[in-house]
Order: sequence, then C-alpha cells, then structure tokens
Amino acid sequence: MKITIRAKPSSHRQKIEKIGDGEYAVWVKEPPAKGLANMAIKNALADHFKMPHSKVRLVSGYSSRTKVFEI
Repeated sequence: MKITIRAKPSSHRQKIEKIGDGEYAVWVKEPPAKGLANMAIKNALADHFKMPHSKVRLVSGYSSRTKVFEI
C-alpha cells in the first residue's frame, strides 16, 4: 500500500493526522537535514501502523515535503 505524506519537520510535537484517503500529515521534531526527518517519519509510520520498521520504505520525495511511502 502506498501513502502520501505531507512532512512537517522541526516541529515542537510529534503527531500523525489523516487528511484524506491514503494521505497523512506527519509532524516530527527532527530537522530536515541528512535524512533525519525522513528516518523519524519512517519510524513514526511504523509505530502508527504497528509494523516493523523494515516494512516501511520511502519511495519518492527524499528532499520534498510531499513524500510517498510504501507500507
């Protein structure tokens, strides 16, 4: 299953909110440097969907705020 993520890095909170069918907004505390925010989003999605971190993969949008993850 592929989902679209609207990334909100360097936030004061960590939260996941569903904003549409297969579309989520994810707030993480990590900055968008050296892939830290991408890793934090990946970990947050794995915890949210209760699956191993190895089953969540960033498909596109490595340097964009709009990302596609495969779960």
